[in-house]
Amino acid sequence: MTGTVLVTYGSTNGSTERIAEAVADVLRSRGGLAVEVLPARSVGSVAPYDAVVAGGGLYTGHWHRDARRFLHRHRRDLAERPLWLFSSGPLDPSASERDIEPVPGVRKAMARLDARGHTTFGGCLEEGAKGWIARMILRSGRGGDFRDFTAVEAWAADVAGELRKTRAHVPQ
Repeated sequence: MTGTVLVTYGSTNGSTERIAEAVADVLRSRGGLAVEVLPARSVGSVAPYDAVVAGGGLYTGHWHRDARRFLHRHRRDLAERPLWLFSSGPLDPSASERDIEPVPGVRKAMARLDARGHTTFGGCLEEGAKGWIARMILRSGRGGDFRDFTAVEAWAADVAGELRKTRAHVPQ
């Protein structure tokens, strides 16, 4: 692999975006890779990228709409390159305590696109969040920041390692 990695995300309130940026930072620093971070809705083509990491916030058991549409819109090209997926969303410490299976739609996309891996990170919902459901959750006292950036960095380092191996086997 000699080109650029795309890290893309679907996020409503910025929590998943921040995780995507942390993944990109690790790919750059530990993988020595060129990385571009873009919102899923703004990706016109994945053709310029040699690998893709895509993330989506979880909302009522579904990936963020922009992330779902990204996978559908670019499915042919994504199936031809290394792809990793991540989800963010549980508003409790469960994602740091155990592996959480991907939601059904993500699991189907993983199989269809031959994704190399998936993980779920805790989410973040804090005052000022958009949407009436988010405000209801906050009013009930169930918000907070459950992102574990040590876990994000470890997962991204594993992805970087896989990409380094891929790059080592490609003639320069």
